Parts: sequence; structure tokens; C-alpha cells
Amino acid sequence: MAVRQPRGRGGRRPTLEQVAERAGVGRGTVSRVINGSPRVSDHTRALVEAAVAELGYVPNTAARALAADRTDAIALVVPEPERRFFAEPYFSEIIQGVGQALAETEVQLLLTFAGGDRERRRLAQYLGAQRVDGVLLVSVHADDPLPDLVDQLGVPAVISGRRSADEELPSVDSDNFGGGRAAVEHLLARGRSTIALITGPLDVYGARRRHEGCVAALEAAGRPLDPELVAEGDFTEEGGRRAMAELLARRPDLDAVFAGSDVMAGGARLVLREAGRRIPQDVALIGYDDSVIARHMEPALTSVRQPIAEMGREMTRLLLDEIAARAADGVGAGERRQLVLPTELVVRDST
Repeated sequence: MAVRQPRGRGGRRPTLEQVAERAGVGRGTVSRVINGSPRVSDHTRALVEAAVAELGYVPNTAARALAADRTDAIALVVPEPERRFFAEPYFSEIIQGVGQALAETEVQLLLTFAGGDRERRRLAQYLGAQRVDGVLLVSVHADDPLPDLVDQLGVPAVISGRRSADEELPSVDSDNFGGGRAAVEHLLARGRSTIALITGPLDVYGARRRHEGCVAALEAAGRPLDPELVAEGDFTEEGGRRAMAELLARRPDLDAVFAGSDVMAGGARLVLREAGRRIPQDVALIGYDDSVIARHMEPALTSVRQPIAEMGREMTRLLLDEIAARAADGVGAGERRQLVLPTELVVRDST
């Protein structure tokens, strides 16, 4: 039978230092393991966990947070209107990934919207009062001042989708360029000759990169992009409807459409059907995200899959890593990492 070791000298509660001594590592390493940081090798993590079990060490969450000036909470900040958040599967999958990464920790998640100046000011006051230990930012536009504001306040932050190629904050993104290129290459391979594009807002770096990938595929095939075959949407169903109507009015001869999101593809599909266009016989249709919308659409939608839940998990791990590094060392994790995850074209009946 295993015998639990004494609680410490004089029967006192075991300390972080005693765990470090038993494991043969530094106090900062023990702190990283306890705080769920990925910046620890599997071997070292096993040593610390064994020492924790042998000593019967139980982290005092409240005392730890107070001593480290921490709250054991992070904020997921969405600089978009609430109606868009609840209409798009993208956001629910991000939250799913964040929740998975937090499941083995004691960190709580706060969801907040910051789509306007008033909301941003209120958020700045909240962050300035040190109510959370870090921030996850999603769906950020190129000119949004919020990421720089968070950084200036000294709050650790990770962004989903870079604002530009020169993004300075740690970020997690998908290969948007490769996804757009693969979509158009697929349409060309299916013999489509007049390919229309419904982009997302082009002040969003990811939307711009998808568009650039499409253009690269067309140029490689010797078919420079016709501006009449491009309409900008806003990642909403109504935006997809408007863009599709514009495209049909300008180029009724189009025989394929790539929409920068599944939600916009759903709006485009409605307009095509109202115009008597069959999918895919008359017009092939591709979306982006490979959300539940794509799988349940009739016909099922060909879509570019980006690993959205994984993006949420990786964002959270980067943020927890930064928070743990600051708690242990008083400094950040060092290099601000930029992760780009692969995309995949999922072919279904719409093409």
C-alpha cells in the first residue's frame, strides 16, 4: 500500500519549494507545471507530478493568485457585434477549443464583446484594473486599435488571425492563402471557366490572404482575375446574398463561386436557386471553414477546412505559457510565436 508522505516539516502544508527539491527542479519549473504551461518537457512534468503526489501538495489557488497578482481568469475578446458571434459556427468552435485547453486548469473564461468605441473603453478600464491574467483576441480587423491597447496595458495576449504579415503579438492562424488557392484549383480542375469570388472584408488579413490565394491559382492557370467577378461580403448570410446578386447582375455567365465562408456560401446558394441556377450543374459552389453548415447544406457544400477548434486550443496554450512564464520569472516567454496551421479542401456534392 502506498504511504502518503508527511505534509511537511512540523506537519505543515507542503510548499512549492519542497516540491521543487523533491523533483530536482527549480521553483519556476514547478510553477509552470502547476499552471499548465506547455514549456516543460514530458519527463520534467512527470517528475514534478510525482513529487506533488508523494508530498500531497495541493495548490492554494486563492493564495497563489493573490501572491502573484493573478486572477486565474482569462478573457476571450470579440471585436464584433454580438449578432455575428451567435450566427457563425466559427466562434463556437473557437470556444470549444479554448474550453478543451482550459479543462485541466483552474482558469476561468470570460467572454466579452468590443465592437465599438464605448465597449473598447470599458474593456480597457477592466483590463487596467487587472481583472484577468490574459486576453484571447479573435476576428480582429487591420485597423482595430484593441490589440495594441491590450499590449500597452501589459496584459499578455494572443490573437487569432494576424492583422498583417508583420503581426507583433503572438498569433495562431490557418493557411488562408493555401486554402483559397486550393479552392480555385479544384474549380479549374472541374472544368469551370468563369469563377466568381465572394471575399470576406478585405481589411481582415485572413480574408485578404484567401483572396490572394485565389488570384494566384487563376494567374498560374493563365487566367488573370476579372474585377467584375469579385464582390466583397462581410462573413454573414445576408452579405453572401448581396454579393451573389451583384455578381449575377454583372456576369450572368459565371459557372463557379468561391465564397470566403460557409455562411456566405449559404446566402449565395439561396440567390442562385432563386435565379434558377442548379448546383453544381450550372454553378459550382465552394465555401470556407467546413462548418456544420457545409455538411448539412443541400447539396452538401465543398469547403476548405480550417482547424478552428485546434486554433482555439493553441491560442490558449500560448497564452497560458506566457502567463506562467511571467508568474515564475517576472518576464514573458520570450519570442512571440506565430503559428500557422494547415487547411484542407473537403470535396462534396456542390462541385
